[in-house]
Amino acid sequence: MTDAGGEAVIELDDLRVEFGRRRILKDLRGAFHGRAIGLLGPNGAGKTTLIHTLLGFHGAAAGTARIFGRDIRSEARAIRTLVGYMPERDSFIANQTCVHFVRLMGELSGLPPAASLERAHEALFYVGLGEARYRRLGTYSLGMKQLAKLAQAIVHGPRLLFLDEPTNGLDPPARQRMLELIREIRDGGQAQIVLSSHLLRDVEECCDEILILKDGRIAHYCNLEEERKANRKFLELETRGDRESFAEAAGRLGCEYALAGEQRLKLVLQDGVEVGDLYRLAAERAVQIRRLNYKRDSLEDIFLKAMEDGDGSL
Repeated sequence: MTDAGGEAVIELDDLRVEFGRRRILKDLRGAFHGRAIGLLGPNGAGKTTLIHTLLGFHGAAAGTARIFGRDIRSEARAIRTLVGYMPERDSFIANQTCVHFVRLMGELSGLPPAASLERAHEALFYVGLGEARYRRLGTYSLGMKQLAKLAQAIVHGPRLLFLDEPTNGLDPPARQRMLELIREIRDGGQAQIVLSSHLLRDVEECCDEILILKDGRIAHYCNLEEERKANRKFLELETRGDRESFAEAAGRLGCEYALAGEQRLKLVLQDGVEVGDLYRLAAERAVQIRRLNYKRDSLEDIFLKAMEDGDGSL
């Protein structure tokens, strides 16, 4: 989970949060460096509570957390200038125009009034609401309200953006537009992102690190890029010809293998062995490789396994 290079975006240091006698977050620990961190878990796992704690809405009962090295207990005001927050639930003043709403949120994030108004116009054009920026928020569609929430989250130029269910309720075109904006922010280096969603596909499309919560604990963490690279070593092949001879030859190269079905073969490539070597072995033995697939766990597989096995240990 930790990375020797670069400043951690978020550090959790035995973070515990309690509501009354109920423990919601249970001694979370870890450091996260990704450009986009996906936050997953079933309802009640503690996702929104974690976000709200990092933003300073809830106090920590024990332990602490840091955002870009700043402690949430002692440097909450400084953290607020560094982060943007797109909440799951709407919190608009219905009769207010969108540009004035976004300007107000910019001022609350520390921008002077004139600069905040200028940035509000820029943010609304960026998300695609430039032509509708003087309309009252109460007249907006659901998709437009989601874009307005994104605009107010980025208006002050935060270093870290918290997005809580950003595609919730959107139709396919609006969802795709929202994901494009999130990826553009991520890839442009405008801000690093924490994306909380119950839609696994959204997280898989946008995030490079995944944090899965279960019952207030960290059930699983993974770096998706590293997972994808590692999984390129696992192959499933469909062959025609002397499969046994081919498999034994691959074994002599150091590959682990298992025969599956009549013509299928599973292989684990070792360091220094490439797919081209397999095709060479096949040609030498007059074996046809009819199909070759890289086997990798989908994010759904990872999530379901975490729900079965996750116990908070890492």
